[in-house]
Amino acid sequence: MGLRCGLIGLPSCGKTVIFNAITAAKAPLYSSSETNRVIVNLPDARMDRLVEMYHPRKVVPATLEVIDTAGLRVEDGGRKARLLGAIKDVETLLHVVRCFEDEQVPFSQNTIDPIRDVETVDLEMMAADSATLENKLNRLTKKLRSGDKDAVRECGHCEKVRTAIQEGVPARKQNLTEQELASVAECNLVSLKPVVYIANIKNVSEAGNKHVTALKQLAADEKAEIITVCGKDEADISELEPAERGAFLKELGIDESAMERLLSAAYRKLGLISFFTTGEDEVRAWTCRHGDKAPVAAGKIHSDMEKGFIRMEVTRYSDLIELGNEAAVAKAGKKRLQGRDYEVQDGDIVSVLFNAKN
Repeated sequence: MGLRCGLIGLPSCGKTVIFNAITAAKAPLYSSSETNRVIVNLPDARMDRLVEMYHPRKVVPATLEVIDTAGLRVEDGGRKARLLGAIKDVETLLHVVRCFEDEQVPFSQNTIDPIRDVETVDLEMMAADSATLENKLNRLTKKLRSGDKDAVRECGHCEKVRTAIQEGVPARKQNLTEQELASVAECNLVSLKPVVYIANIKNVSEAGNKHVTALKQLAADEKAEIITVCGKDEADISELEPAERGAFLKELGIDESAMERLLSAAYRKLGLISFFTTGEDEVRAWTCRHGDKAPVAAGKIHSDMEKGFIRMEVTRYSDLIELGNEAAVAKAGKKRLQGRDYEVQDGDIVSVLFNAKN
């Protein structure tokens, strides 16, 4: 399963435009559909080089599932609950914030104010989370009567988180302990999910406007990631053939596509890295967390590899590219055998030795 992201924001903030810029899905901008969902291959120049080198029969890049929900309207009630329910299982939220002024593009608010808009969406998520926590607390009540110690602890944690939410503090800003996180884990709180802010602007010249500046300060205060996207332009470019996109992005003064910048931001926020397995049969990208030990990373390939892990053969991508092939890497002494305590690094090319009987 690849990375899953959920797009959120107010109506007319440009979410579906951003969705199309990221995925080239060509989703209609004005649709009765409550959600758009698409899985896309993640761009990675390293994968392209490895495919050129090995000419494999099969190529499996890392994937990104993007869920675009309809804009959150304060007055929507039950519909709003359904929309938030659609993103409960994502790893990160992509909060699209309108940072441009254009009378030709109606907006759900009378003015453009990124800080207000972020707070509005946070309030909607917190209202949903408060209800979710209340439901769990009601379920725990029966166990409390029997003196269940685990239920007492969970109840205390859930009540603490809910109280802070009702005071206007999203769960992600509450600095929850591991025990507190465990107690609320099953609730899948949407206000607990890490956020990448997307400042939606009309053109590159607006990248430093007052709205973007305000949103950047909010993101900095929250220690969140932020990218600035010319939604309409990049949505148009995403419909071109991949080989043609680079030239048009350069014309706009953009070094990387919205997808590439979004991917980098999401990976940083979630602490994710990519590693690879290679060969004539298959070249595949895998994702694990920064700091994962070799057995855990091996388990991403197959659970048996984690259970029966013996050692991992590791080649750095940069060494392979510099020296040209695996034989040259081995001859240079740069193909290394690593044990259980090795922390897999971004760009590692690995082969796992394991005992299948364990």
